[in-house]
Amino acid sequence: MYKVVDLFAGVGGLSYGFAHDPSFCIIAANEILKPMATAYSLNHPTVKVYNKDIKDFSLDDLTNDFGIKKGDIDIVVGGPPCQAYSTVGKRLIDDPRGKLFQEYFRVLSEIRPKLFVFENVKGLLSIQNGVLFSQIISLFQSIGYNVKWKVLNAADYGTPQIRERVIIIGSLIDNKFEYPSPTHRDIDDTNLYNAHLKPYITLGEAIGDLPSIKSGEKCSKYNSAPQTEYQKEMRKGATEELADHETPRNNEKLVKLMEALPDGGTPQDIPEELRPSSGFANTYCKLWWDKPSTTITRNLSCPSSSRCIHPRAARPLSTREGARLQGFPDTYIFYGTRSEKNLQIGNAVPTQLSSALKDSIKRYLENTL
Repeated sequence: MYKVVDLFAGVGGLSYGFAHDPSFCIIAANEILKPMATAYSLNHPTVKVYNKDIKDFSLDDLTNDFGIKKGDIDIVVGGPPCQAYSTVGKRLIDDPRGKLFQEYFRVLSEIRPKLFVFENVKGLLSIQNGVLFSQIISLFQSIGYNVKWKVLNAADYGTPQIRERVIIIGSLIDNKFEYPSPTHRDIDDTNLYNAHLKPYITLGEAIGDLPSIKSGEKCSKYNSAPQTEYQKEMRKGATEELADHETPRNNEKLVKLMEALPDGGTPQDIPEELRPSSGFANTYCKLWWDKPSTTITRNLSCPSSSRCIHPRAARPLSTREGARLQGFPDTYIFYGTRSEKNLQIGNAVPTQLSSALKDSIKRYLENTL
């Protein structure tokens, strides 16, 4: 059984695949935010969750609580939030604004796992014209890791959402790790090499069985059977109770704007008197029913944020719809206020992407250890 440590754990999106495969055992997780840590514990009751700042987390915790020494852990997973990276100076390892990366690097150096998974936003590649990313790769190499990186789109692995992430894999064993091959493709893809792949899962296929609700409403019971394979997968083990299917109440003017929007529409598609007085090109926009969702964020229930309006209702996405689009089954528990739950969902790595990475890592370790 491979031992895993989960850093910047959130609610367990990046580690989801490992948590659902008996070949892996998540020993411990670190998460600073209390509602996130609570949600993680509710979904992973056997995992020791250290709810504290990562600067206060170290190998000593694992040694004291489990007798774990340097080199005992097989895999470390985690993606330090990178909001501050764009302002970091010439030396990432010395700059206080690179603190979270430095702490990840410190814990990695202390634990020294056989393999690590580092996940981050695609924008990390272009910060400082790529200089910062080169530094990150070099730092991992400096402590003996063979490093590979690739941008993966969660939609290619069965997530009903276009969501690109940089995935760095570091291995002490060799440099022969292979990233997972896509299982799904865009239906507009004319490349014959991809013809055998399944079409992307659409938003409608993902959430179409959830009860119809209006702005400000809540529904806590299913009223139809699952129609698609994805819906059946999401409802596996679920009772009749439906959690978190609710949206905030929007004002009358905003509801009228959302009513007027066509499928996939923007404010440019509606009468001028209904348009908002401000906003960016992708705000106050409807999603498409027959396409994957665009990338969802913590603001998935906020129409003035990036595209998040339900294609067939005059309201933004509900918390549960957001969870579905990230691949979390309906039995998955989120904790706290609606905005705290939406943060837990919007910040997560989709579960299907985690599972695909887990399968590749498992294959790699079985062939090399």
